[in-house]
Amino acid sequence: MYTISVALDRAHYETRVTAGSHTIIADEPLSAGGKNQGADPFELLLASVGSCTAITLRMYADRKAWPLEAIQVNLTLAQEKDRSATLITKQITLEGDLTDEQRRRLMQIADKCPTHLVLTRPVTIQSELME
Repeated sequence: MYTISVALDRAHYETRVTAGSHTIIADEPLSAGGKNQGADPFELLLASVGSCTAITLRMYADRKAWPLEAIQVNLTLAQEKDRSATLITKQITLEGDLTDEQRRRLMQIADKCPTHLVLTRPVTIQSELME
């Protein structure tokens, strides 16, 4: 189980995210009334998917002792105007002296990172009011 804490006071809309001993600042851009002090929530979502993808690829390549030197993951998120559908695109660059078969396998593995899987399976979000 993962647990984080998110706090927002009267500052519009600078949010302090605490995850263990780490702190991340999330905010909205100036155009949305924020102060642009940190990534917005959608950017943080993409950062989660991208970093999970890169880490999963690194772990797999290391376990196989493949010559994967570097990984670059660029992500975009596009939504229908009514937000009824969302498309996240991952553009992945793999650097290293890899065979075509190794590259194909790594691209299969890229879609198996845990965060990717969470977002592509049914998710239930439950909100509870705490006193």
